Amino acid sequence: MRIQKIFIGVLIIMFSCQDKNADLEDGKMDEYISNLMEKMTVQEKIGQLNLVTPGGGILTGSVVSTDVEKKIKEGAVGGIFGIYGPEKVGVAQKIAVEESRLGIPLLFGSDVIHGYKTTFPILLGLSCSWDMELIEKTARVAATEATADGIFWNFSPMVDIARDPRWGRIAEGAGEDPYMGSQIAKAMVKGYQGDDLTKANTMMATVKHFALYGASEAGRDYNTVDMSRLRMFNDYLPPYKAAIEAGAGCVMSSFNDVDGIPASGNKWLLTELLRKQWGFNGFVVSDYTSVNEMIAHGMGDLQAVSALAIKAGLDMDMVGEGFLTTLEKSLNLGKVSEDDINLACRRVLEAKYKLGLFEDPFRYIDESRPEEDILTAENRKVASAAAARACVLLKNENKVLPLKKSGTIALVGPLANSQNNMLGTWAPTGRHNLAVKIIDGFKNLVGDDVEILYTKGANIVDDTTYAKKLNVFGEKVNIDRRSPEEMIKEALSISAKADVIVAVVGEATEMTGESANRTNLLLPESQKKLIRALAKTGKPLVLVMMTGRPLALVEENELADAILQTWHPGVEAGNAIADVIFGNYNPSGKLTATFPRNVGQIPIYYSIRNTGRPQESDTFQKFKSNYLDVENSPLFPFGYGLSYTTFQYSDFKLSKKTIATNESISITVEIKNTADFDGEEVVQLYVRDLVSSITRPMKELKGFEKVLIPKGETKEITFEISEKDLRFYNGSLEWDSEAGNFEVFVGGNSNDCLKESFTLVK
Repeated sequence: MRIQKIFIGVLIIMFSCQDKNADLEDGKMDEYISNLMEKMTVQEKIGQLNLVTPGGGILTGSVVSTDVEKKIKEGAVGGIFGIYGPEKVGVAQKIAVEESRLGIPLLFGSDVIHGYKTTFPILLGLSCSWDMELIEKTARVAATEATADGIFWNFSPMVDIARDPRWGRIAEGAGEDPYMGSQIAKAMVKGYQGDDLTKANTMMATVKHFALYGASEAGRDYNTVDMSRLRMFNDYLPPYKAAIEAGAGCVMSSFNDVDGIPASGNKWLLTELLRKQWGFNGFVVSDYTSVNEMIAHGMGDLQAVSALAIKAGLDMDMVGEGFLTTLEKSLNLGKVSEDDINLACRRVLEAKYKLGLFEDPFRYIDESRPEEDILTAENRKVASAAAARACVLLKNENKVLPLKKSGTIALVGPLANSQNNMLGTWAPTGRHNLAVKIIDGFKNLVGDDVEILYTKGANIVDDTTYAKKLNVFGEKVNIDRRSPEEMIKEALSISAKADVIVAVVGEATEMTGESANRTNLLLPESQKKLIRALAKTGKPLVLVMMTGRPLALVEENELADAILQTWHPGVEAGNAIADVIFGNYNPSGKLTATFPRNVGQIPIYYSIRNTGRPQESDTFQKFKSNYLDVENSPLFPFGYGLSYTTFQYSDFKLSKKTIATNESISITVEIKNTADFDGEEVVQLYVRDLVSSITRPMKELKGFEKVLIPKGETKEITFEISEKDLRFYNGSLEWDSEAGNFEVFVGGNSNDCLKESFTLVK
């Protein structure tokens, strides 16, 4: 007992010392910045709020800044994005430090969304790994590579919940679930920022897009968002809050409006919620020209919207230069106060202090690092592992997969020999020419043991007008000089000589991402015609689906023997997919976004609320909540994913049937690997609140564990649920639980679970 008391006493002293050290460091920062700001003119303070892009580097928008060098010298620039490399970054930083009046260093940022030069699968794909350690590792690699090129401020992670796959930017996020999204947000912030932002291989994370951007009406970018506070707090806000709690240094405002006020000028969002309720102490940057775009929202002219933004709590204006050109005038007219400008300036300067820039403005500029840290063999191994683990096996009739490493394979499809479409959307720093094509990955793995017969078979799309839209950043869609009929004929010719057909089909890179929304979630007709023709051969047909969103694959699911969803896999695409197709890696991915049967079911997600007239099955019942022309159920539900082995769940037990406020329940389940491959299973835990003061979801994800189970073996998995896990935002927006009955589910996907029940007493 005495030893325990001594240990507790030591812990108290340690934490007390840590708090004192933090206070001392905060005090030093405050003193340093206060002294600096006393020397600054109003114009120089406003200059710190100006984020520019000079163009000619990493293009992420349609507007570029002018006279950047002159503005840096005048102290009219706080940060730059769109350039990279120690030499270029070093030149710009040298101008700021040596040629501006006060020598204040610049921030250098970039969109490092799913890897830097070593490109990983799109985040929607990464999320399907359900592997937080792996996801954190990809962010760590990205931070190491980006900082080697002089970039130390990242416009990532994107944590928007998305339940509408028409929205192109669903590819950039973690899917539909707030619990899963929160775990990934924390992992990515930790991976980027590490435990010390002043280290030369860590970078400041920016949580985006704040807030609710994934719920844009009609699945259309930049569009209106309108939802209740209950839905905001319970379904859409949790991942942002989790990222803030993980210590993210920056937040980016979103393009959409919230409660009728654009996010970049929304004081409730940026001050009341973010700072006062959540305690965020970093800085807020606008999205690309989103301050200026409030004019089109109907909020006034550039001077008016700039004043609105800074008074709302926005600290830095990306590219639009409304702050730079209007704030001083607004100050003179009393539209903004000097305190408004000082507060925003202080927050930007604090970020620079936390990054160690005042101590050493050139700490991220080391010309030896790019060769040592970027696109290393080890980094590419991580990329290959991530791409394999992102794959989700959607169908595998008659155990077609894994393929034998012998015989003859017909490899067809417009993405089978493509290099420009492997990296996926928002990979502006990636190297397309280094991406491993699918055909090369197959050959790398099987060599001469398998005869691979290749032909394109179809264009991604046949429509030249559509192709032009998809080729805005370089050729992603090449329309063959041959007719579609000729290409299909050649595909059938080589298929006749093969034992199995592998068709690599899906979306071009620019069919998803920003400003890449779709109202039709079918595969393009050019590819559908190819698949129909291949299915008629009677040969085993494997579809390798490469997309940036869930598609409606009802016809493909009927025609193909196997479907492997690979998303856009990144730089190691071909090697990773070959590993899965030929069984070097047993697929373990599970969906984090529901696949609809058709676009009319959207929005469709697993955590729906019940109606007063629920239809219990897919059998049509009049006067129930249903459709005349399609079932209620999705084609593939959240959490779904097959393996080359099978898992049997049994012996599901709760340690007790009742818990109180300060108690928890242990939940155990046994899982047996019942087939011929070692395999990983993602064991998922869901809860349902049966009686509540507000309507509650049919199921909510509350935990998961990814476990490797050798063939023939059984493992026991244990979860803990406490009263805290049962809390939600009630009708008064209070975070609390309510006494009553609950159901708990454990299974391999959201639709296929074992069920038990318990009671919470308060």
